[in-house]
Amino acid sequence: MKIAFVGKGGSGKTTLSSLFIRHLTANEAPVVAVDADINQHLGAALGLTDEEAAALPALGAHLPLIKDYLRGSNPRIASAEAMIKTTPPGEGSRLLRVNEDNPVYDACARPVRLDDGEIRLMATGPFTESDLGVACYHSKVGAVELCLNHLVDGPDEYVVVDMTAGSDSFASGMFTRFDMTFLVAEPTRKGVSVYRQYKEYARDFGVSLKVVGNKVQGEDDLDFLRQEVGDDLLVTMAHSNWVRAMEKGRPPRFELLEADNRCALQTLQDAAEDSYANRDWERYTRQMVHFHLRNAESWGNAKTGVDLASQVDPAFILSEASAVPLPG
Repeated sequence: MKIAFVGKGGSGKTTLSSLFIRHLTANEAPVVAVDADINQHLGAALGLTDEEAAALPALGAHLPLIKDYLRGSNPRIASAEAMIKTTPPGEGSRLLRVNEDNPVYDACARPVRLDDGEIRLMATGPFTESDLGVACYHSKVGAVELCLNHLVDGPDEYVVVDMTAGSDSFASGMFTRFDMTFLVAEPTRKGVSVYRQYKEYARDFGVSLKVVGNKVQGEDDLDFLRQEVGDDLLVTMAHSNWVRAMEKGRPPRFELLEADNRCALQTLQDAAEDSYANRDWERYTRQMVHFHLRNAESWGNAKTGVDLASQVDPAFILSEASAVPLPG
């Protein structure tokens, strides 16, 4: 299952992402966690020291390796340089799986030990001084989108992505890459504004969207969220002393998280698992191709000097059935 956490800056999406990852690990689910926000905080929320978080390899820095591995023997892709962030897989492409070893994970993922097990953590990487004035956020997350386009996951496996704040992900097709998107909203007008943007943009793409109310302090806050987001409100998170301790760098064992919040996290997992019944690999592949052709026409063809529409394999549909390991 591919799960995204989104919301405005300061809403608590990174904290909720980290709690959900810990919850899944406690339930013995394999997890690949991805920090897709250039403000890199997921590692710290998962217990890494500042030095450990800073040492995480940046996906963007390994983009040539990622491209070269994923293109495999696909005859429609002449070189790694001809690939862009939206290039779809086809016959001969290498696919990524959650619970495997491969050169992409070797270069870009690091194991993180939690109370109840181990996960893989990947990060886009922060802006550097050399990026200022010449690079944008979307150039950093291109590696994430490319990996998601080539990733095949099953119902009991999880890829949890902590997305950028606000609605920036709509500048690419990455918002369509998820089985479930959890939007973390505070009970304020600003808190629900991103929800309205997401709801509007996602409507035409069949994106499954649920709201997680955060920093809810009473019935008035709850009534506000119900009025503003209606049936999309899935659950709310209560004030947490456990989270306060985590933010100070001294988290207790995860089993000591408040019972109400543990139940809320289980509600998230149940919603994610229920969404699997609606998974449509054909639509998923079609949307992938749609955004690739849009990017090709708007900038990709000019940048690569290649007609990127020729990379589309019309007979290929990404699916669990297509996840047959290739040599090398």
